[in-house]
Amino acid sequence: MRKASILLALALSLGTGRLAAAADAPIALQGSGATFPAPLYQRWFQAFHDAHPDVQVNYQPVGSGAGIQQFTQGLVDFGASDAAMTDEQIAAVPQGVVLLPMTAGTIVLTYNLPDAPKELRLSRDAYVGIFRGTVTQWNDPKIAAANPGVKLPADKITVVTRSDGSGTTFVFTNHLAAVSPEWKSGPGVGTTVSWPVGVSGKGNPGVAALVKQTPGAIGYVEYAYAQQTGMPMALLQNKAGKYVTADLESARTSLAGVQLPENLRAWLPDPDAPGAYPIVTYTWLLCYAHNKDPKKTETLKSLVRYGLTEGQSASAALGYVPLPPSVVAQVMKAVDRIK
Repeated sequence: MRKASILLALALSLGTGRLAAAADAPIALQGSGATFPAPLYQRWFQAFHDAHPDVQVNYQPVGSGAGIQQFTQGLVDFGASDAAMTDEQIAAVPQGVVLLPMTAGTIVLTYNLPDAPKELRLSRDAYVGIFRGTVTQWNDPKIAAANPGVKLPADKITVVTRSDGSGTTFVFTNHLAAVSPEWKSGPGVGTTVSWPVGVSGKGNPGVAALVKQTPGAIGYVEYAYAQQTGMPMALLQNKAGKYVTADLESARTSLAGVQLPENLRAWLPDPDAPGAYPIVTYTWLLCYAHNKDPKKTETLKSLVRYGLTEGQSASAALGYVPLPPSVVAQVMKAVDRIK
C-alpha cells in the first residue's frame, strides 16, 4: 500500500465557522487510519486545498487498526476506522471520543479468472468455503451450481486477505460469522484474524494489486478499488437468496434497514431486504471530545461539516454511498460535541 499524504489548506473564521483568508500561521492537522474511505477523503481534501490554501491536513491511510492505535495514543488530531471503536477502546482515550460516520460503502469479492464471466455468482456456501479453505478449485460444485452453462476451470483458488489491522477485515469477517456458524466458532470476527488459507496484502490497494497480478486469485476489497481498476466483482447471494450486484442502489437498500442509535455505531452483518447487497458498512472519523487547541478544533469541525454537506456530492462517482439526510442531521449534531 502506498502511503498518501495530502496537504490541504483552508482558512477559518472561528466565530462563524465560515472560511476566510487566514492572517495567522498555517494550522496543521494530522490524521491516520482506514484505507476504505481514502479515495473519497482525498477528493474532499483536494477540494479544500484548491479553494483554501492555509491549513495543512496530512492523512495517512495506514489501516483502521493502526488508525485506532495512533488515535488512542494521542499521536494524531483525528483517526479513521471502518470498525467503530468499542466501549473498551473508547474508555482508553482520556480525552473522550466522538464517532462520526462520514460515508458508507460495500465490500466486494474481486477475482482474477481468465475467460470467466464478469458476473460470476457466488453462493453463501461457496464464498464462505473459499475463505475457510474448503472450496479450493474454481470448478467446485458449490461454485458451478450457481453458474449453470459456465465452463469453470479446475484452477486452484488463491485467497488474498489483509495483512494489516483492518476495518474492512472486521466488516467482512463479521458478515462471514453471521452467515456461517463454523466461521463464527473458527476464525471469528476482528480487524485481524488467523486466516485458514491464502496470501496477504497491505491495505485495500495491496489486496487489489495481488488479485490483479495472480491468475486464479480472489480477495475482498472496498468497491471503489475494484471499480477504479476495472476488476470484476462477484454477484453475492444475500439473506433473501437473491444474487445481488454491488452498486449504489443495492447498498442504499441495505442501509435503509438500519437506524443509527445515539452513539452512531451500527453494523449490518447480513441485511435481509430482497434487493440488499450483503456486505455494506459505514466508516467513521474518530475525533477527540475534548481538545487543547481551539483553532485546530474549529478547523477540524469545519472540515467535517464540509464532508457531510458539499463533500457528499462526490460519493457516488467514487463508489461510495451518500449519507441519507436523516443521518447527516444526526452526525451534524454530534459534531457539536467536539470541544
